[in-house]
Amino acid sequence: MTESDGSAPRWERTVQVGSAIETQRLAERLGRELRAGDLILLDGPLGAGKTTFTQGLGRGLGAVEGIISPTFVLARRHPNDAHGPRPGAPGLVHVDAYRLADAAQVEDIDLEETLAEWVTVIEWGRGKVEGLSDSRLEIEIERPQGGQRSLSDVLAEFAADHDEDEAAAVDEPRTLRLRGIGPRWDRVPKALHDFADQG
Repeated sequence: MTESDGSAPRWERTVQVGSAIETQRLAERLGRELRAGDLILLDGPLGAGKTTFTQGLGRGLGAVEGIISPTFVLARRHPNDAHGPRPGAPGLVHVDAYRLADAAQVEDIDLEETLAEWVTVIEWGRGKVEGLSDSRLEIEIERPQGGQRSLSDVLAEFAADHDEDEAAAVDEPRTLRLRGIGPRWDRVPKALHDFADQG
């Protein structure tokens, strides 16, 4: 598979997780491997668990708390807890690019200011932010298709994306498709080694 900007993935993995809690655990383990300058692109439908995944990344970076969807503000900065388990680890910039039409609008939120020193996670960024770095980790989250979803199911998913304590309420399995692009992601992260490669 060739990416729109001409760069092919160094590797691809498909991982099955059974619940929102398991999604966060995987993300937390991945977060422990992240370093300043890393760019993560998260994709998936509304309610797939993108913010839930980002909450886990924040924990892995060192107890970065209070991560909620940045939908209405476009970008939120979450500094690392200097007294947490990873003092000196980078903070996290969480961006929602859904309402941004193109790369020119991404430039307006000044990611260049934090890109080299923070970990940047961008939801809905495909086709808009690839030019920010020569390396990125792309993660697509899929939830099961089919079946009727009640209003309470939709509200529970919304709550999980906005409140980490509610994440446990959404116990649907998810499929995560991960692609490492560029020299930073030359190797598969150790966090994925314990999960069977499905793809």
